[in-house]
Amino acid sequence: MPETSTIGTNLKRIRRERAMSQEGLAERAGLSRDTVAKLEQGRRQGERTTTLMKLATALDVDLTELTGRRERLGGDRGDASVLALRDALLAPSLLPGLAGLDVDDDGAPTPPHELRAAVGRGWDLYWAGDFGSLTAALPGLIGETRLAHRTLGAAVAASLAQAYQLAACLLVHFGKLDLAALSAERAVTAAAEGDDEWQWATTHGTYAWVLLHQARLEEAERVAVLAAARIEPSFSAPEAHLAVWGNLLMTALAPAAAAGRDPSDYIDSAAAAARRIGHRVDAYQTAFGPATVRMQAVHAWATLKDPGHALAEARHVRPGELRGISYSRHLLDVAQVHVDARQPRAAETRLAEARATSRVWFRHQAIARSLVAEVREITTRPSPTIRSLVGELGLD
Repeated sequence: MPETSTIGTNLKRIRRERAMSQEGLAERAGLSRDTVAKLEQGRRQGERTTTLMKLATALDVDLTELTGRRERLGGDRGDASVLALRDALLAPSLLPGLAGLDVDDDGAPTPPHELRAAVGRGWDLYWAGDFGSLTAALPGLIGETRLAHRTLGAAVAASLAQAYQLAACLLVHFGKLDLAALSAERAVTAAAEGDDEWQWATTHGTYAWVLLHQARLEEAERVAVLAAARIEPSFSAPEAHLAVWGNLLMTALAPAAAAGRDPSDYIDSAAAAARRIGHRVDAYQTAFGPATVRMQAVHAWATLKDPGHALAEARHVRPGELRGISYSRHLLDVAQVHVDARQPRAAETRLAEARATSRVWFRHQAIARSLVAEVREITTRPSPTIRSLVGELGLD
C-alpha cells in the first residue's frame, strides 16, 4: 500500500467529512477502534487490503480515495498515455448518432485476422508486465477495433471485447477503478453481440475482478458464480470450455475469501476441472490448469491467514506453470504468508523474485508496497535487498 501517513491522513479527513467518530467507523467496518486510531496516527505499517476495503465500504468511498494510489509508470511514459486511454474509452463518437466525430473513420476496416493478432500482442504485453508499451498502444488499438466493429459487426465482436477487457485489467493496476468498470462493462456488451458464449462468460470474469477491487465483494462473487452456472460444462466438454468455467470459479473464490468464508467448495470444483484437463490451457487470453487452482488456493488461504494450507499448496507451484505476471502475483501471496509467519528473510526473497519479472508491474502492486513496508518494520537490520525494494517503491 502507499505510505501509511497518506492512508492515515485520508482516513481521518474522510471520516470527519462523514461526521463519524473513530468508534462509529470501527463498528460500521467491523474493526477495532484501536485499528482505526493507529491507522490515522500512521502507527500501523503495511495494512492489509481487506482492512482498507472494509473501511472504504464503511465510508462509502472508492478504495483509491484512502490509498492515494497514482500511476507509477516511470519517466519513459507519463500521464498523457493514461489520459489517451481514458479518451479512447470515453470517445464522444460512442454516443448514438455521432459516429462522424471519429477522425479516423475513412478507409477500409482492418481485417478481422489482423485485429485478432494485434489484440493478442496487446495481451502478450500485459502478461509480460510491460505496462508502459501497452498503455501507449492500447488507445489506438481500441479505436481501430471499434471502427472495424462499426462496419463488420459480429465478425470482430470478440476482438473488441478482448480489447476492452485488456483496458479494464490495465486500469485496475493503475487504480482507475471507475474507468476499469466502464471498460469491463463494454467488454461484456461487445461479447454479447457475438455468438461465442465462452467469450461472453470470460468478460463477466473480468467484470467480477474489477468489482472485487472496488471492494464490492458480494456482487463480484455473484457475477462470477452466475456466469459459471450459465456455462457449466459436462465432464466431456472441450478443454477451453472447462478452462473458462474453472477460471470463473477461481474469480468467485477471491471475494469469498476476502469476506472471510471457506473457499473449499470453489477450490474442489475447479480442481476437478483442472485434473480433467491435466495441463495448462490458454483460452480467451487467460490460462487455467492445475497450477492455476493451486495459485488461487494459496491466495485464498493467505487472505484467510491460514499459512499451513497456503504453503502446502504453494509447494506444488513451479515457474513456467503460470502465465507471465500470474506467477509473480503468486510470489506476493507466498511472501504474505511468510510475513504472517514472521519470516522476513523468506518474504524478501519472494518479493525480490516478483520484482525481477517486471519492475513496472511490481511498482503497481499495492500488496507489494504493503509487504515491503511490513518486512522493513519487523526486520531489525534491513538487508540490501529490502533497502533496494524500499527505494524501488518510493517508500523511503
